[in-house]
Amino acid sequence: MSLWGKSDLVAGTGTVAINLNTRVIIGSGTTFVTSGVAAGDVITVGTGGTYGQAVIASVTSNTVASIASTQHFAVGLTTVPAGAQYFISERPVYTLNDSNYTAAQIFGVDNAEVGVAVTTKYAVSHAGWVGIKTYTDMHGNLRVKSETLVAIGVTSDAADDAFGDFVFKP
Repeated sequence: MSLWGKSDLVAGTGTVAINLNTRVIIGSGTTFVTSGVAAGDVITVGTGGTYGQAVIASVTSNTVASIASTQHFAVGLTTVPAGAQYFISERPVYTLNDSNYTAAQIFGVDNAEVGVAVTTKYAVSHAGWVGIKTYTDMHGNLRVKSETLVAIGVTSDAADDAFGDFVFKP
C-alpha cells in the first residue's frame, strides 16, 4: 500500500451506511471491488464530509468494506444512516489529521488543470495533492491560498475528474 495515489475519485456511485461500532460499511449500488477500492484509500462520507472520513481497512465485496478507525467522524455519531453520499479517493492519509483543510478543500490537481488555472486567482504551484482555501478579505476581495501537500507529475485522467475535482472559477 502506498502512502497516496493520484486519483481524487476511486469510487462514488451508490450510497453507504456505516456502523461505527463494528466499522463496517454497507453499500447500496456501490462498486468497491470493480472500482479498485483498496486498503489505504480514504472514504469521505456526507456532502463535504459532514459525517466524517476514514481510511479503508479492507474491501470484502462490491457492497461491503471496513474502516480502520472512527476518530475522524462527527463526535457522538454511532451510525451513518443508509443513503449517505460518499466518495473514495487516494489522497494522502495524513490529511485526515490536518486541521488546516477540510475534505472539501483537498484536491487532486493534474498538469492540465495547473495549466488552465495559471492566469486565474486559483493558480497552484504544482500538480499533485493540493490544499486550497478561499476567503474574502476586509475589502471584499476574493483571496485564494493554496499549498502543495504532495507534488506529483500527473496527466489528465477523465475518470479521475468525475468528482471532487478542482474547479477553476476565474
